[in-house]
Amino acid sequence: MSNKSLKTPLGRVRGLGAAKSGTQHFWLQRLTGVALVPLTVIFVFTVIYLARASQTTVIATLSSPLIAIFLYLFIIAGVIHMRAGMQVIIEDYVEKEELKIAAVMANTFFAIFIGAACLYALLKLNFGI
Repeated sequence: MSNKSLKTPLGRVRGLGAAKSGTQHFWLQRLTGVALVPLTVIFVFTVIYLARASQTTVIATLSSPLIAIFLYLFIIAGVIHMRAGMQVIIEDYVEKEELKIAAVMANTFFAIFIGAACLYALLKLNFGI
């Protein structure tokens, strides 16, 4: 019987592909994508509602626990999804290994910075931190 598998013997034993984490990355993107569908709808309706509202109304609405929780989830899922998607693009299209590593690191730091800034703004509104 001829073994025509492209996996290494160790890979066959462990059941892992070449990247070692492709399935986890795949599911992370899919789960955050699915979570973002209702969260984006809620976010868009909130923005439309607040588009012509006064500053007092905006602060009161964004300070509401229910709206704040949805916005926290939207930010977290969005940042994770953004980082994972950009990482795939970087890994697929950047050829130089040094540049690829630097780009993945920059992508991670950017995602952390954006998420922290958004969460800080909401926490400041909600708790006056």
